[in-house]
Formats: sequence, C-alpha cells, structure tokens
Amino acid sequence: MSQPSDVARPTEPKRPEVSLGELIREMTAELSGLFRQEVELAKVETQQEVRRSAKAAAAMAIAGVAAFLAVLFVSLALALLIAQGLNTALSFAIVGVLWAIGAAVLVSIGRAKLREVRPLPETKASIKEDVQWAKDLKS
Repeated sequence: MSQPSDVARPTEPKRPEVSLGELIREMTAELSGLFRQEVELAKVETQQEVRRSAKAAAAMAIAGVAAFLAVLFVSLALALLIAQGLNTALSFAIVGVLWAIGAAVLVSIGRAKLREVRPLPETKASIKEDVQWAKDLKS
C-alpha cells in the first residue's frame, strides 16, 4: 500500500524551514498566551462563583434571622399563654409559626443556591484541553 504524496511521514519535520530556536520561541509565546487566557478565565469564573456564594449566604443569613424571630415569637406566645390566657398567646403563636415557615422557605432557597456553586468548571475543562494540546504538540 502506498502513501499519498501530500501526507507527511512521522519522521519528517512539519516545518523544516523553521529553526529549532524559532519553534521553541513560538511554543513559549503560545504557552504564555494560553496561561494568560487560563488566568483570565479563572478570574471570571471565580467572580461568578463568589456572586452565587454571596447570594446563598445572604439567603442563609436571612433564614437565620427568621429562625431567631420564630423562636422569639413562639417563646413570647408560650409565656403569654401561661401568664394571660389563650387569645393573646394564640395570636403570638400564629406569628411565630409564620416566621418558622418563612425560615424554612429561605433555608430551602439557600441550599438550592449553594448546590449551584461549581468551582471553576470551564477552567478545569480548558486546562484538560490545554494539557492534551501540549501532549499533541510534543508528538
């Protein structure tokens, strides 16, 4: 079986007119540019993840306040139930239960937002591609 004439043999250089120094300089420039792009991608992804994390933290903080208020109102309701009777205490208990429901909703939202946080997925994929590119370049 004969090879077509336009296909280079593995032992022949792909660019014989270029010196080894020039090839190394080109490779260094490409790797330098690639590194800068990876750093920029990591910065962008990190900013996005920090924003998502901040939103999740804010929801959790609000949930903490809501939980505190729920405990406060339920405690006040129990104290009024013992001290004054059912009607006033029942109204405080209803308010406390509403705060507890609000806290549960906010915790659920915060958890969902925390699940969305992904540590630099595009950068990881890009670095894997770059490693493969460098391996292909060596061969």
